[in-house]
Amino acid sequence: MKYLDNVDDTIIYFLTLAKEAQKKAYAPYSCFKVGAAAVGNSSKVYTGCNVENASYPLSMCAERIAIFKAISEGESEIKALYIIGPENEPISPCGACRQVIFELARNSTIYLSNCDMTKVIETNSKELLPYGFDLKER
Repeated sequence: MKYLDNVDDTIIYFLTLAKEAQKKAYAPYSCFKVGAAAVGNSSKVYTGCNVENASYPLSMCAERIAIFKAISEGESEIKALYIIGPENEPISPCGACRQVIFELARNSTIYLSNCDMTKVIETNSKELLPYGFDLKER
């Protein structure tokens, strides 16, 4: 996991797509809006935003929505995942998202951004979930 010294135009482009998705978040309870963009092997981009529910466990995070959209549209692998939050520091996926990333986007490069894309961390699923579990490996 490392902060990028230079955030290139490609990363900014995909984070901008995630930021557009973030605007659509439904977060009346936490007021914590998150956006994500998953890039499939086909190079198609799938965006997602968090959607909350009064019954909290029924809520869904932005990164899971983006990944699930990609898989449901036929992607077999995710090349990259971009996540942006409302804070001045980059945000990190929750435990449920880390497990989903580990299983469905294991080989992707993951970019975690602060609200204005001036601080970006590059990471991967093994760093986010070092002891991840996948039943397919058994």
